Amino acid sequence: MITLPDLSLLPSTLQILLVPNNHFTSLSASAFANLTSLVRLDLSNNYLDNLPAHVFAELANLTDLSLRNNSLTTLDRDLLQGLGSLQRLDVSLNGLRAVPLGLLEHQHGLTWLSLAGNRLQALDRAAFEPLANLQHLELGSNPWECDCNLRDFKNWMEWLIYRGGYVDAVECTLPKDLRGRDIRSVPVEMFNYCLQSDNENGGGTGGTKGGSMPCARATTAPLPESTVVQSEPEPVDCAKQRYRPISVRRAIGTVVIAGVVCGIVCIMMVAAAAYGCIYASLMAKYQRELKKRQPLMGDAEAEADPEEKQISSVA
Repeated sequence: MITLPDLSLLPSTLQILLVPNNHFTSLSASAFANLTSLVRLDLSNNYLDNLPAHVFAELANLTDLSLRNNSLTTLDRDLLQGLGSLQRLDVSLNGLRAVPLGLLEHQHGLTWLSLAGNRLQALDRAAFEPLANLQHLELGSNPWECDCNLRDFKNWMEWLIYRGGYVDAVECTLPKDLRGRDIRSVPVEMFNYCLQSDNENGGGTGGTKGGSMPCARATTAPLPESTVVQSEPEPVDCAKQRYRPISVRRAIGTVVIAGVVCGIVCIMMVAAAAYGCIYASLMAKYQRELKKRQPLMGDAEAEADPEEKQISSVA
């Protein structure tokens, strides 16, 4: 089928609608308006390239939505509005380049989400923070650029894993020296230059003046020749920044070990000094007593000499 047939003839109590493997390219805004009891909707393996903002607004009971393997390049921020019961969302194998802020704002019950196989290079952490109950996240097969734009989302992923969630491999495509590495294995210290860029560019929410990301890519449009361009500092491109391969954690460990060794050496030196002082004190005391005894021994010898002379004269 090329177009979705009229679904108004279906009973409003219908709970499962599976229409995969067709040739749908678009949907009308009221396509599912009467299916208020729908729990599962499968639109996978079609050619949908655009979805009306409120096409799912009447599906308050929907828990499972699959848009897998279509031709979607963008999603309207209000696309999921009204889906308060949604638990599983699959938008893998499309051409998405971004997840708009607000798309997942009211999806507090979402536990399973797949964004694998798209064209995502970076994600905004704020777009995913409402997902308090998320347990499974698929992000593989995307051309991730592991720079400052992905730093905050990396921290959010680590928090998700820490509380028991699952995230599949997020392999870096750029920069070249990180290609093929899972961003979760990249030490957070390698993103310290992002903080330095934030400070150098005036701080703020985005890290630079005007609130833009510190590593945002500059997009320049052609200007008329008469236009006067004022010189402004160019945004920092994280992919061109020099990474710091030295791990701060290892450096701290080295300092701690060196401190412990120095402490032990100092204790041994103090003990040796104390032993030397005690030994010197004992030797001094012994010498004093020895000197006191020498005069007494001399007097005893002097008293013995007259007696010997008297005995010899009598003889």
